Amino acid sequence: MKEQQRIIAHFDLDSFFVSVEVLNDPSLKGKPVIVGGRERGVVAACSYEARKFGIHSAMPSSKAKQLCPNAIFIRGNYSDYSRYSRWVTQIIANKAPLFEKASVDEFYLDLTGMNKFFDPLQWTIDLRQEIISETGLPISFGLASNKMMAKMATNRAKPNGFLQVPFGKEKEFLAPLPADEIPGVGEHTFQVLKAMGIQTIKQVYDAGMEALEERLGKWGVDLWYKSQGIHHGEVSPYHEAKSISSENTFEENKTDMTFIKQELVRLTEKICFELRRDEKVAGCVAVKIRYPDFETTSRQTTIPYTSADDEIIPVVYGLFQKLYKKGQPIRLLGVRLSELTNDSVQTNLFNDLEKKTDLYKAIDNVKNRFGKSSVKRASSG
Repeated sequence: MKEQQRIIAHFDLDSFFVSVEVLNDPSLKGKPVIVGGRERGVVAACSYEARKFGIHSAMPSSKAKQLCPNAIFIRGNYSDYSRYSRWVTQIIANKAPLFEKASVDEFYLDLTGMNKFFDPLQWTIDLRQEIISETGLPISFGLASNKMMAKMATNRAKPNGFLQVPFGKEKEFLAPLPADEIPGVGEHTFQVLKAMGIQTIKQVYDAGMEALEERLGKWGVDLWYKSQGIHHGEVSPYHEAKSISSENTFEENKTDMTFIKQELVRLTEKICFELRRDEKVAGCVAVKIRYPDFETTSRQTTIPYTSADDEIIPVVYGLFQKLYKKGQPIRLLGVRLSELTNDSVQTNLFNDLEKKTDLYKAIDNVKNRFGKSSVKRASSG
């Protein structure tokens, strides 16, 4: 039986953080805007006007300032970005039969089989227009036969455009493009390829699998297949219910508030560590309480996407205070993080998060080497 031809769309919100800032302050439109710390830290996002000066994400802010002294630096408002990300997610969820939220500003949609009922290109154009009309955000998309090709098409469609690569035209589309446009080809690999006389994707293919494997190992084989537009990654269904949680049933019912608060911190630290290990961030926090009579209650709230203990613990405390029946003994405590999405590199690029990110990396490295309980807050007992 012939395998059904896949139809994959990739949506990417253009300069997402900057676009939100322009919506909040229209006077920023058309100017070189940088989201991130001015004196220290790194560039979290920048406008296309700033990119003309050679500025890009993850660049030190000091260098960006040298390249463009007139750049407008904005600290950034992550709660606003989270709100807009959820808004776009909801629009897509209402229409798409199957989609994956790859990061706060990036989505894959599997439209396979829809061509029996609709023109997939026109359907995707209509969805893009709906997102633009409702949110005011610019968004680009690529439509192709797999995730990799769709993403590469999107990159070519930016800013604020769309591009379809028809099935069977993958090699033709890829041939003239620089080899470093293949996802996964970083600066080091590109230098190795250039040393082999390879600049374009066609030259990657022409070099042959054996030569690439000899220089790059298994990655060389993968690269040769990618140079033909071959990619088998699946669109992972996105569910708001996807979550990570931890709970503890006590041997004896507890009323000691000092112990209970320490336990809330311990549970939160544990799941935040797991979240960072999976390179994810959460957008929703819930607390669960079970009393001795087995009455169980829970309460949740949305938060700006994060994986940082010190941002989630106060939310957990607040939910507990609203939920807890004062004076009642507790049989079980639980904390759950949901609305998980991949940790876009942008999430951790704000100036005020730079040191914090390094700190959590150091703590997590110790936990990975010596066990999860090797490092904990003073407040977690």
